Amino acid sequence: MEEQIMVQLKSRILDIWNKNVLIHESSIKWFADLKIILSEFFDVRVANYFIFDADTFLQLQWNHSLTKKLNAIKWLEIEAFFYDKNYAEIPFLQNNHLEYGEVTILLRDIEEQPLGLLTMESTAKWKRFCQTIEVNDFIHTISKLVQAIKKTVFLTQQENQYRNLFNVTKMFHSTLDIGQILEGTLTAIKDAFLNFESSLILSNDQDRKTSAPYKLFDYTSERPATVEAYVSGEITSELATDLGVRLLNVPIKGKQGIYGIMQISTPIDYLFSVRQKEFASLLASAAGNALENAKLYIQSHRLVADLQLINETSHKLNMNLSLDDMLLFLRNQLMKSFHPEQTCFVFIKEEEYEISSASTEFFHTMDGQLYIQHVANHFRKLKDSLFIADFNRLADLKYEYRSLIAIPLREQNNITGFSIVLHKEPYFFSFDGFKLMQSLIQHSSLAISNSILRNKLQEMVNRDHLTNLFARKYLDKYVETSMANEECGVFILMDIDNFKQVNDTHGHQVGDEILKQIATIIEKRTDGIGIGARWGGEELALYLSEMTIAEGIEESKELIKLIPMYTNPSVTVSIGVCVWKKQDNVTFHDLFHCADTALYEAKNNGKNQLRIFEASHL
Repeated sequence: MEEQIMVQLKSRILDIWNKNVLIHESSIKWFADLKIILSEFFDVRVANYFIFDADTFLQLQWNHSLTKKLNAIKWLEIEAFFYDKNYAEIPFLQNNHLEYGEVTILLRDIEEQPLGLLTMESTAKWKRFCQTIEVNDFIHTISKLVQAIKKTVFLTQQENQYRNLFNVTKMFHSTLDIGQILEGTLTAIKDAFLNFESSLILSNDQDRKTSAPYKLFDYTSERPATVEAYVSGEITSELATDLGVRLLNVPIKGKQGIYGIMQISTPIDYLFSVRQKEFASLLASAAGNALENAKLYIQSHRLVADLQLINETSHKLNMNLSLDDMLLFLRNQLMKSFHPEQTCFVFIKEEEYEISSASTEFFHTMDGQLYIQHVANHFRKLKDSLFIADFNRLADLKYEYRSLIAIPLREQNNITGFSIVLHKEPYFFSFDGFKLMQSLIQHSSLAISNSILRNKLQEMVNRDHLTNLFARKYLDKYVETSMANEECGVFILMDIDNFKQVNDTHGHQVGDEILKQIATIIEKRTDGIGIGARWGGEELALYLSEMTIAEGIEESKELIKLIPMYTNPSVTVSIGVCVWKKQDNVTFHDLFHCADTALYEAKNNGKNQLRIFEASHL
């Protein structure tokens, strides 16, 4: 009789095997079919199945519930009941509502290790059956069924996961676009964890042009478990009760570093299986390697572009440009390569700060001065470049521009000035950009210093060393340029009366002082309207742009009046005035000849006076 029952049981169990193994149904469907068999053969109304995982038996439908997992059956608690048999009535597992109690059947794999627990009502039919030798065959048959289904379910799930992973990895290998890699990663997470929220938390050096949603990793604001995963490179899990979720933090790792965290949020009582964590880790590693390859590709191209930028800038700055043109070009290079919203060049001159005209207008405002002052204070203490990701973290007040880089301009080992770039967005400038900007400014510093020295040297050449008036050669060029581009002008030639007598009487040192005193008067009179020059010896000259003969005469009379008042000992001057107009078609040589002729007349007619000669009279 029992043999016939066993044959029928095996036949029915084989049906379950064929139905579930071949069509790869879920691990729940087979048990529903098994409960029907238990009911038909043993009158069992109540039955449950527990999966064995990590020394714990978890009820089939509780697979990912934390609360129910905490109430699961521990193997250590029941192991003693199965030393010499595969079924037992365990007192603390008994269901008081069942008339005949409850029996627990241990299913084992081929290595005799626990596979699962079948708990069911201990009916009269079961009690008779378990007294027969067929009971072990029955338990062995169910064990084989469970083992086959478990393997099939595992392989099916693994196949789906790896197919998903293969597809996303295939996409990773077909692109070097960071945006596509991030979007593909998010899609793969959502496909694998359909009912859960997921996000990417990436390090600060990611490409900002991507449209894929992510947030920047910030040590100061991230949760401790997230920071731990980023630092250690290991998966961490956190019960975030304040958010009402459980978080899984999976580091996105490449061969050379960690590029961020893949974070998955689940209900608070959810637990991830080993297989799910393995898949998440493989996906994150694939994404990390893809990001790394894309970054290396971008960096190689950027390196070439950086070298071209430095070479182009160095070449341009060594073309003997004026300082203003040089700084304007450098500002354009900074704008093109680093995209700041404000740029400034400041020069230090005897503890004073001179803002270059190549700077943006913002730095001429009170708000702009605050940034200049902060940078200046820094360079007074330190010689290192300044890189601030968020300026508002350093100040009590909230400032408009939060990203700042300041690079010193050096002449040998001395800081002669500095450059500043600003952007409103915090963390806008990357560290790679900061290093490149340092290199660019350092390469430019020598050219800027040379330009400043060249300007100083040219200034020395252009000026008379005693009076600081312009030299005659500079005046010649200035007047020739004026005559080529303007409509009219006045040339005044001046000679100090009886200057030889002053030198003979008071000495050449006093004579030099008189020349300086007269030069001071000339500089004040010509400021903004022309220039003054030392023509030679005691002869001085003035050129007044766009002036009429009447204005030139009035200016000459003022000089004749002022010079005796502001010289010590008091001296007088004789002046020759000549005016030119565009229609006269005269040369500078003609202009000088006219003024010299007029001066000669003033000297011969008693000195301390002026004479006029119009170029049109030639």
